[in-house]
Amino acid sequence: IFPKPTPGASEAMSPRAAIPGEVRRAAASACSRSRLRSGSTVLLPSMLMFGVILASSGLLLMIEKGILAEVKPLPLHPAAGEVSRRVETHGGDLEREVLRDIRNRTIRSVCGQPAMPRSVWELPAGQRRTVLRHLLVLDGALESVDVKLKMDHKSDLVFLGDMTPDEINYRLKNYYKFVFVRNPAERLLSAYRNKFGEIKEYQQKYGVEIVRRYRKNGGKSAGDDVTFSEFLRYLLDEEVERMNEHWMPIYNLCQPCAVRYDFIGSYERLNEDANRVLEEVQAPSFIRFPERQSWYKPVTAETLHYYLCNTQRRLIKELLPKYILDFTLFAYPLPNITSEFCRQ
Repeated sequence: IFPKPTPGASEAMSPRAAIPGEVRRAAASACSRSRLRSGSTVLLPSMLMFGVILASSGLLLMIEKGILAEVKPLPLHPAAGEVSRRVETHGGDLEREVLRDIRNRTIRSVCGQPAMPRSVWELPAGQRRTVLRHLLVLDGALESVDVKLKMDHKSDLVFLGDMTPDEINYRLKNYYKFVFVRNPAERLLSAYRNKFGEIKEYQQKYGVEIVRRYRKNGGKSAGDDVTFSEFLRYLLDEEVERMNEHWMPIYNLCQPCAVRYDFIGSYERLNEDANRVLEEVQAPSFIRFPERQSWYKPVTAETLHYYLCNTQRRLIKELLPKYILDFTLFAYPLPNITSEFCRQ
């Protein structure tokens, strides 16, 4: 979340606000850290409403395809004065706008139901603590934008959960709030590969228990050999509100009904959407979204295909209901695990 810019704000910036390397009163929604777990009840719509949501999403997707089919190519020689104009209704721009519209409509449909929370104060205490401890607030100044460390592991970051109720209300009302989402299947696979393949802390804290629970004679495992199927079985048995933030559903982690986000970005368009956020908050020109670190190993379509198609379909189908709101609200397709797809 960022303080929302006001007309003429850029001209009225204080001298300190203009100093390179500092950003005043900046705040960012980054669902990235957890301090408390809770076993409180999860608010979910009825199955009937799920049917309405899915049908509506399908209709919107068909409309999208129709709209995109009608887009005409740009002229080879634009008229004078048109060269530098950004064409918002062409190609990727149109796709982003349609996706944003689908998400907004679906979220309004879900969150408009009587049982859904309208604010963070309507959430059960455990759910409220979870979301407030993941809404990042950089309330002050960044010493540098040359980010070399993993920001979510820094100890001096401020979250909404660190603030008083009045401070929380003020920021939720007046700040620019944004969140980034990711295809749920890719997100789970990425968490599995990173946490159990590279981080000893997760291997010891979660991996040892997962192997002990789901593998015969697995008591001697160091937790570094968890299979993807074992991980999914663990997720299936785990209560959503007790999950680690790296695999807790985004709906439960960031509560898009209780928090009205001004912008929902996509991991699949991370750089473009991050730049959009910087534009919206009128960030100084020297602020740039950091380059991807060289050690990062992205999940490719081929990698996802391999893992999904080598996992029991029954297990994937049983797990989907826990993440159905992430697929539905953010317009991600359900994973394709048909025999025909897996033969490719």
